[in-house]
Amino acid sequence: MGNYLNPGNSGFSGIRNDIYVDKSGLIGLINQTIDTPRRLTCISRPRRFGKSFAAKMLCAYYDKTCDSAGLFDDLKIAEDKGYREHLNRYDVIYLDMTEAIGGASVEEVVPYIQRNVVRELTEQYPGVKSAEGFAAMLANAVEAAGNKFIMIIDEWDAPIREAYGPPGLQRKYLEFLRALFKNSGMTSKIFAAVYMTGILPVKKDGSQSAISDFLEYTMVKPRQFGPYVGFTEGEVRGLCEMYGSDFTMMKKQYDGYSFRNLDSVYNPNSVMKAIINDDFDSYWTQTSAAESLMGYINLDFDGLGRTVTGLIGGVETEVDTKGFANDLTTFRDRDDVLTLLIHLGYLTYNEETRSAHIPNQEIRQEFARAIRQVKRDDTIRRVRESEQLIADTVQGNEEAVARQIEKVHEEESPLYYNNEQALRSVIKRAYFSYGDEYVMFEELPAGSGYADVVYLPKKNSPLPVLVIELKWKKSVDSALDQIRDRRYPEAVKDYGSDILLAGISYDKDAPAGERKHRCRIEKYDM
Repeated sequence: MGNYLNPGNSGFSGIRNDIYVDKSGLIGLINQTIDTPRRLTCISRPRRFGKSFAAKMLCAYYDKTCDSAGLFDDLKIAEDKGYREHLNRYDVIYLDMTEAIGGASVEEVVPYIQRNVVRELTEQYPGVKSAEGFAAMLANAVEAAGNKFIMIIDEWDAPIREAYGPPGLQRKYLEFLRALFKNSGMTSKIFAAVYMTGILPVKKDGSQSAISDFLEYTMVKPRQFGPYVGFTEGEVRGLCEMYGSDFTMMKKQYDGYSFRNLDSVYNPNSVMKAIINDDFDSYWTQTSAAESLMGYINLDFDGLGRTVTGLIGGVETEVDTKGFANDLTTFRDRDDVLTLLIHLGYLTYNEETRSAHIPNQEIRQEFARAIRQVKRDDTIRRVRESEQLIADTVQGNEEAVARQIEKVHEEESPLYYNNEQALRSVIKRAYFSYGDEYVMFEELPAGSGYADVVYLPKKNSPLPVLVIELKWKKSVDSALDQIRDRRYPEAVKDYGSDILLAGISYDKDAPAGERKHRCRIEKYDM
């Protein structure tokens, strides 16, 4: 057992000894690529989304120097027809790029990897013929071993993400990968399969990808690997039943990532910590990713400030993900920043609508914290105005509420204001700073209908419940009538707070001078 060659199964054995969600179906997908033109797989995921767990699982499954049947026989992969064919049948080369960066100077990362892999190969196979190039040496090792290698690279993009070091470092590293994986003849001779995982997709090198033969599965397009991005709703529901956790709270805090044919994907790290600690906290704060959010949303791109405040309020925004350079420094416009936030897990992407939104309450709290540190004047103004709007609503200042919503409408979306859904979008943008005191619900089942927008105060907050009904091309009084007639407050009357009813209307067909937002606020008599 080595550090780089055949690391064994102890890492996965430790994972199995704790609370474990069966993600072994991933192995079946990789087995399908073995010795095919699809042998190169690159999967990008945010921090704390189980990348290293998956890498350790694959090491344990393929490593021929250990017997891992006891770790896998009771998992889903055991039902796969190729399970026994590939179980513990290969030499595995395992590279943890964060470890490599920690073990060598930045300039020496590539020689450090090559030197240590070759050393362990010659120890394992003393008869292997020496060769001048690293790829040639691996090819000779294949002959000595009698089998091709499975290569697993964890945190492949760590040298790309690191900003320090000489300018040529990234190119040197990419050339190292290109030498292994761009020469199709040599690649197929050495590797049965390669599994590479990191946060970013493959780095684009000029007009070409540096290692374009990899099939990529990202947070924008995970395709068949979608169920292995995080925990599915069925998996989370099962964990909640097993450990007595509140599934409704779990869903509100950590759900929200969605992919084609997969509507609900949860942040796995946060779910596990919530169960272990019996506390629905914001565990994202404890990741290094949280430290960088403020820097990205503070970038001076036109429209980014408006977009971020809308996202915090619950609004989706269109994103063009095509031009992103797949690093943390090369930004051309607002879309590049938003695309990076998708890959970092701050946003989730809807492939059908090509739009992004904040996935859950946990991440929304991180945005709310970060935006208060942004130094741009327009962002500071929006935060203050939204906080004042909430105060005016609670105090029943109807004219001030109507004026601020009118202002947000004029600033944010003057061209697309033609239905009640657009009015709701403006409301969410206007009240975007609600996260300090409230949790927002849209279309909340209540009485004999669905309340448009409800803001429920957080635990120990002294503020009232806000039930907001929107009317487009109708009177503001009809909004309040609907709240009362359909008994919307019934859903929140036992919440322990006062309840304010707010009706907001906009009549597009009114004469030009009267085409204004109107507001009525009243306290609900329980």
